[in-house]
Amino acid sequence: MTVLATQEYTAAVLVAVPLVVALELLVLRTGLFARRAYWVSMAIVFFFQALVDGWLTKLVAPIVIYEREEISGIRFPFDIPIEDFGFGFAMITLTLLVWERAGRRRPGTLDER
Repeated sequence: MTVLATQEYTAAVLVAVPLVVALELLVLRTGLFARRAYWVSMAIVFFFQALVDGWLTKLVAPIVIYEREEISGIRFPFDIPIEDFGFGFAMITLTLLVWERAGRRRPGTLDER
């Protein structure tokens, strides 16, 4: 049995992140990754994610507990499983991509791209 067979959360992140990136680069092509506003937004999201997730997953007195077999074991910073950042990236980016795509298809949109 491979290591990832028991690490479902890690495996999900290792699929989700490249899938969302490929969706943007190969299918949707919204140009989201080229926008400064996107990266500034992601920095803000990750800052607050670190604060909240760090408090929720701190090893001293955790509120959210991950099974050791489900994650890689890499925790940074504040005891946050590294997978949480990949999952956050995939969720936020996918939401923005769908929003962008839906805005382009809506008739009568002021956005002339």
